[in-house]
Amino acid sequence: MIPGGDEQNVNTSKTTSDGSSPSTPKLAYLSLGSNIGDRQAHLQDAIRRLETAGRVVEVSSIYETEPVEFTEQPWFLNCAVALETGKSPHELMTALLGIEEEMGRRRVQTKGPRSIDIDILLFENEIVASKEPDSKELTIPHPAMQERRFVLEPLAEIAPQVLHPVLKKTIRELRDALPTGQEVRRLKT
Repeated sequence: MIPGGDEQNVNTSKTTSDGSSPSTPKLAYLSLGSNIGDRQAHLQDAIRRLETAGRVVEVSSIYETEPVEFTEQPWFLNCAVALETGKSPHELMTALLGIEEEMGRRRVQTKGPRSIDIDILLFENEIVASKEPDSKELTIPHPAMQERRFVLEPLAEIAPQVLHPVLKKTIRELRDALPTGQEVRRLKT
């Protein structure tokens, strides 16, 4: 019997009721950001909606961060989320893009202002590589995460010892290796 569980509801078979194989939940780490409208409400709404893609296991504090690359825009609020999901990386990305669209995200300017942005940073220790270096296809680990304090600061709060599967360094080590700059402030809750 599973502690706290009901023995009658435990499924020990190798298939689900529809005949398909059950997928073992995997842990994905996501980065969420918003810099227009009610930024905090957008993050909270997105976190609630993530329940459609899996189970939210942990959420970092919220950080206010200066924009990078395209800097002539409002500051962001960012956080990191650990999500347990039975979806594949591509299925999860499709679900996240759907959440962004439902929340009004319109991709009109690369790196421009947005009500919500949800990126897959890590998916267990899987490596998903696009065929082209500058492709818009899914790439895991996120190809620029090790350069972004606005990603690593919240992620290090919830997953400091998680190992980057390509760089073979922990999230804390990656964060600590960043050069100064990229202002990131943890909001008081």
